[in-house]
Amino acid sequence: MLTACALALIIPLHQAATPDAVSPAAMLAGRVLGDRAKEFRFESIPLDNGQDLFEFESSAGTATVRGSSGVAMATGLNWYLRYCCNANISWCGDQLHLPKPLPDATKTRQVSPYRHRYNFNYCTFSYTMAFWDWDRWQREIDWMALNGINMPLSVTGQEALWQKVYTDLGLSPESIQQFFVGPAYLPFGWMGCMDGWGGPLTQDWIDRHHDLELKILARERELGMTPVLQGFTGHVPPAIKERFPDAKLRQLPKWCGFPGTTVLDPADPLFVTIGKAFIEEQSRQFGTDHFYASDTFIEMSPPSNDPEFLSGMGKSIYASMSAADPEAVWVMQGWIFFNNPSFWKPAQSKALLGAVPDDRMLLLDLFCDKNPVWKLTESFYGKPWAWCIVHNFGGTPAMFGKLETIAQGMPAALADAKKGRLSGMGMMMEGIENNPVVYELTAEMGWRAEAPDVGEWVRDYARRRYGKADANTEGAWQGFLKTVYQSSASPKSLLCARPDMDNLPTWDGDESSYNTVTLLNACGRLLTAANNLGTEDTYQYDLVNAVRQVLSNLAHPLYQECVQAYKAKDAATLKAASDAYLSLLQDVDTLLATRHEFLLGRWLGAAKRWAANADDARHLEWNARNQVTLWGPKDSGLHEYAHKHWSGLVSGFYLPRWTQFFGRLQLSLSENKAFDNKQWQQDVMDWEEAWTHQTDSFPETPTGNAVDASRTMLEKYGPVVRRHFAADTKSG
Repeated sequence: MLTACALALIIPLHQAATPDAVSPAAMLAGRVLGDRAKEFRFESIPLDNGQDLFEFESSAGTATVRGSSGVAMATGLNWYLRYCCNANISWCGDQLHLPKPLPDATKTRQVSPYRHRYNFNYCTFSYTMAFWDWDRWQREIDWMALNGINMPLSVTGQEALWQKVYTDLGLSPESIQQFFVGPAYLPFGWMGCMDGWGGPLTQDWIDRHHDLELKILARERELGMTPVLQGFTGHVPPAIKERFPDAKLRQLPKWCGFPGTTVLDPADPLFVTIGKAFIEEQSRQFGTDHFYASDTFIEMSPPSNDPEFLSGMGKSIYASMSAADPEAVWVMQGWIFFNNPSFWKPAQSKALLGAVPDDRMLLLDLFCDKNPVWKLTESFYGKPWAWCIVHNFGGTPAMFGKLETIAQGMPAALADAKKGRLSGMGMMMEGIENNPVVYELTAEMGWRAEAPDVGEWVRDYARRRYGKADANTEGAWQGFLKTVYQSSASPKSLLCARPDMDNLPTWDGDESSYNTVTLLNACGRLLTAANNLGTEDTYQYDLVNAVRQVLSNLAHPLYQECVQAYKAKDAATLKAASDAYLSLLQDVDTLLATRHEFLLGRWLGAAKRWAANADDARHLEWNARNQVTLWGPKDSGLHEYAHKHWSGLVSGFYLPRWTQFFGRLQLSLSENKAFDNKQWQQDVMDWEEAWTHQTDSFPETPTGNAVDASRTMLEKYGPVVRRHFAADTKSG
């Protein structure tokens, strides 16, 4: 087993901070704290045996933060804010009522046990970040630095590079355009899952996102981050055959119903030629930190299981990087080994990974909190790897996450004699801006070698989340810990499901691992603190979000009452039950409207602000609407994969869809005819597709009072929840 010092000779390092890192850290503090940033001083210190570290101390109203990089300084700042000032910075509200003067603190020192602290799934660039502008990106980069991230995936704007490379190779503008997917689906083109869907991608979009990436990379690098850029996967435009008729191409199978894409055979010299050209062009325009992401078969079986073919693929992917950059390190998601285990048996896995020098690869084990792959692959057969969580699929809204497993899993892996070359940790969520507690804990574990007591950690989280100790909020969070945050399930919301008499009752796998009454009681305790904390932004978000989860859980038993009434041919009961279900949808929309995080209008508005003209605005809005509903053509098997609890989407899409469905059920009873589910499915898909092309506007600012709306919902639905879930004997 390699020591940290030996590993430092192999993997390119994050360098010790220089005085130049002090200024970026101070500027970050200014963006986050405003005038209070003047009370902080930043200083540079060297690495600790090759590892990042920070220190802080404070006296006489001034805090001094030292770090081995800009990221380390920012992390030290955040720890001081959390643990000395009871402050909280998150995607979902900030609480920055700092004591004045700043409290004294004795010297605190923290060393990260992980050289690489990774962030972002490719999918995050679709489900959350598809329409971000620089202001939002700047905020996110600050969040990453404050949370100790030093290795973000940075793949925005790569279409400009591919456009240049393929143009130089002689492909026509039309064939390149047909290759690029639409703005809401870019990661699925990057990963080779699809060609062209959602396009065209305008030149204005390509040029402006190229410029956006330059800003992203500059800020990440000045803070001491090591951005991971794009590598070549072998995925090429089909038109490559027209320019290179002798090219040996392979056709991949369909992905989720979308036509299979084209990859170059690894033995074809053109593979390395294109990959090298891309890395060279990327380095010219974006610079390089020598790490390149490449995931050729992310959710698709390769065209051959022959170990020799797979070894050749591994060699060619790496060669396409190293031919342009001798210091190249291939960063690869280990998802394929979990997602497709029937294909990736030891012979196939070893062939692919073994084709690359051990010191030139980094594996990301996405699902370590639930299904760790490192234990199935002999710790990736000697490759450096990172312990990661994927947590969220599709950017869906559910509250969940197994905090105890996250807190214990990383230290346990560090202490495991079979851990191999564990050198990193990471967060690989498909969508963000949800469950801030999960990501705060995960990121913090990137700086801890031992597991904290999660109960105590959550108690402290409640205090800093709202700025003060409060028995009710602390009790509420212990209730959340016993329910949603001891669950590794990622439940979908039945409220957002396409009605289907044949399949709907099991659409969301509603078998929860906790009793919803316990969650309801936790919401009640949180509401009790309203007189004390009701004006806090963080409190309002958490209250609305928790009540939203209770109402989402309630949808399943309310729907079952509708089904039972229909099967009993009881029209009166069906009418009452369906009215109750529709009322729940309307009430959920009213609740969500009180918070900006839950507004459809913000998503659509962000998309349209990238438009260069009216036609472009309509196309961008269609992309945005399609992704969160149909996710593809009207018969897409991915429909609702990225569903959201957003005001406007609930009232404008889910509610009228359910209304139509219940109307048909009632009509079938009144006419004494069997419900024609097949016809309904055809009709509703037509209606959904038409909705994605609409351009009606939705508010971008919240309406109503979050506390009052939450109280109304708990008073109205609390007895209903107790009636339906009281007999539940599950834990909690």
